[in-house]
Amino acid sequence: MPGPKATKLGHTLAKGLGIKIERPIEYQDEVTRGESVFSADDTWVEEPPHTIDALTSLVPSGKDIVDYLISLFPFLQWIGRYNTQWLIGDLVAGITVGAVVVPQGMSYATLANLEPQFGLYSSFMGVIVYWFFATSKDITIGPVAVMSQLVGGIVLDLAKEYPDIPAHVIASALALISGAIVLFIGLIRFGWIVDLISLTALSAYMTGSAISIAAGQVPTMLGESGFNTRAPTYQVIVNSLKHLPSTKIDAAMGLTALVLLYIIRIACSVSARRYPRKQRIFFFISTLRTAFVILLYTMISWLVNRHRRSNPLFKILKTVPRGFQNAAVPEINTTIIRAFVSYLPATVIVMLMEHIAISKSFGRVNNYTIDPSQEMVAIGMTNVLGPFLGGYPATGSFSRTAIKSKAGVRTPLAGVITGIVVLLAIYALPPVFYYIPNASLAAVIIHAVGDLITPPNTVYQFWRVSPFEVLIFFVGVFVTVFSSIENGIYCTISISAAMLLFRILRTKGSLLGRVKVHSVLGDHVIGQDHNQVIGPYGSINGLSNELAARSVYLPLDHGDGSNPYVALETPYPGVFIYRFAEGFTYPNAAHTLEHLVDYIFKTTRRTNLTTYERPGDRPWNDPGPTRKQLKAVETGAVSLAEATGVDVNKPTLKAVILDFSSVNYLDITSVQTLIDVRNQLDRYASPNVVDWHIASVSNRWSKRALVSAGFGYPTDLQDNQLQRWKAIFSVADIGGRDSAAAQAEQEESAALGLQRPATGGGVKTGPSLDIEEAGSSDSHDDVSKAKIANRFKGVTVHGLNRPLFHVDLTSAVQSAVANIEARNAQEAEVRPDSITKESGKE
Repeated sequence: MPGPKATKLGHTLAKGLGIKIERPIEYQDEVTRGESVFSADDTWVEEPPHTIDALTSLVPSGKDIVDYLISLFPFLQWIGRYNTQWLIGDLVAGITVGAVVVPQGMSYATLANLEPQFGLYSSFMGVIVYWFFATSKDITIGPVAVMSQLVGGIVLDLAKEYPDIPAHVIASALALISGAIVLFIGLIRFGWIVDLISLTALSAYMTGSAISIAAGQVPTMLGESGFNTRAPTYQVIVNSLKHLPSTKIDAAMGLTALVLLYIIRIACSVSARRYPRKQRIFFFISTLRTAFVILLYTMISWLVNRHRRSNPLFKILKTVPRGFQNAAVPEINTTIIRAFVSYLPATVIVMLMEHIAISKSFGRVNNYTIDPSQEMVAIGMTNVLGPFLGGYPATGSFSRTAIKSKAGVRTPLAGVITGIVVLLAIYALPPVFYYIPNASLAAVIIHAVGDLITPPNTVYQFWRVSPFEVLIFFVGVFVTVFSSIENGIYCTISISAAMLLFRILRTKGSLLGRVKVHSVLGDHVIGQDHNQVIGPYGSINGLSNELAARSVYLPLDHGDGSNPYVALETPYPGVFIYRFAEGFTYPNAAHTLEHLVDYIFKTTRRTNLTTYERPGDRPWNDPGPTRKQLKAVETGAVSLAEATGVDVNKPTLKAVILDFSSVNYLDITSVQTLIDVRNQLDRYASPNVVDWHIASVSNRWSKRALVSAGFGYPTDLQDNQLQRWKAIFSVADIGGRDSAAAQAEQEESAALGLQRPATGGGVKTGPSLDIEEAGSSDSHDDVSKAKIANRFKGVTVHGLNRPLFHVDLTSAVQSAVANIEARNAQEAEVRPDSITKESGKE
């Protein structure tokens, strides 16, 4: 809270600038003056939040800084407890993933229009760096199909304009810049930004990309040539069908490899279900099928082409350099950055989408929570350091992560084991890589991306949840197929954002009605506790049922799906309860309140039809009765209500209750709109003033905004001597069932001979426990009466200075109805001849 010197300085500055500082309106009544049963020491006056406090809370303390620095290296939390059992699990998982990542890394590098060794470089750096910063034990970072496809398109596009720049230089520069962007987002802890990307957009992008990648690899698998495999997917599919007659012997190495991959997978899956005890063995066989197929077809290729290295029978990988031949400082200059700057958004989005989605998914499956911001740090560091060894953009891999998880990985340190396997491949296996058939690598890619396609059953579940989002899904897939992966990403994200914005803009709240309900177990009514049976439901003893009844509030139109046979009633004629649906900020402020005002105008009548003395005083949009109608009224032929067509059976507007349970923030526009509606309804209800009650405000700054606009305390009437506000507050007992106050009460009751259980610190459980009744015995003296009367100690939940802020709708309705009836009674005393005929029951 600001000190007196700061406040004085602020007031002096405001006076010099001509700013009128409004003193906070502090409401007082008999409670705040100390005339209540509560002592003055127990009252609670709520202070508004101060701007300086909010700014101070943003300044990190020394402990916050230390915690932040420690959070950058999560491995410090578990590395000290590392044990042999964890090491065995990590060894198995690391070696298994290493056997998969080597052939996949080389095949994905060819997808990126790079030489195979660059896939190995990216794979090595991804698994080595990640464990330092990881919050997921399952994720494997490295080359992935979608990112490789995207990089390949960027490399081809830039090669046309910058033919002198090598492809790997562009790819490394792209990795460094995009990695730096992601690293920055992670360091400032803005990981929540990925939540703006919907699951629909992610599924559409994955499915469309998988179809595009698979279609682009079919020509390589069949040995077709003579057309652009980087064209839009539909053109690639059409050209592949046209060139089927030109298929070469490569198809034998590609199609059979693809079929064999699926045969091994299906056979292992069936065998695992048939022989559950050997399920783990079949899992490892299925996992290593990629390595097995590549080795098998490499051996076949060696047998066929060992004597015709210069003229192989089918396309092979050929020379793969040994070691890190491209380890160097990445080449970065303005020309290169300017060349791919327009591709950066898509690169960053792809880098984040797949990784965060996979890490969250496996975290839920394996019962741990990932930190999206820290995962961004891990991705960023991988892509910043990777180019120094020649790596290109890398991110989390779905297939390798699934393998790693099922292989029994225990900690992120398994990545180091995988890195050792990749390192051995880089230095020891390049001669073996020479004979790998390109068609077999294409089959590996097609087989891998097949798992990224969203299955029909999942799409059907999407339809059950939200049909419109399924439309977005298919739009994203079609745009990807007929245009490009980047356009598909932008399209789905844009449509999802537009749908969200439209829902916020056009949202409407709900007018609520009240109904009394009981909790029924079997055929008996239960009380506050589930094991407290009150009595049979519908029994003649209505008192017990009435005690257990509670008021609930449901939409009057039953738009929430509640039973339409439930009869809802307004709590009092002219009192309206309105619940906001999608918050209350500037995009939807006008529309949501228009819905409230329209309903009020439709179901009520103006309080005074002769508000304006002369016809010319009326606004143009409120013409009122015509001269002929007024003349008829003057002669007594008809009443003013009949002349103007007003339904006198409709009530006049008295109070509005706003349910703020879904509102967490108010801005200037929403508050100003609320003020405008209040003024509009005050004119409609003139000469009366509409009471505004607000329930379930959960944010102190929202209260401050409302108070600054004049809400939260009663509005004075012009004839204020008629107004005597009845402040009704929600009070909570001090302590609880096991509190000292409850124990003292129980002991005191026992001493006085009262058989009374301590329930919730002194809350009465029935009419027989009334204080007056307990004190009516002649055996009790005045001191005992005073003790009984004073033993109920409670405090208000909300501040006494804001009586129109309520903890729930029930207290808001009670306050509104009580004050309307009190006002009617006062008006009847002053002007008994003008008693209104409107009445209602709470």
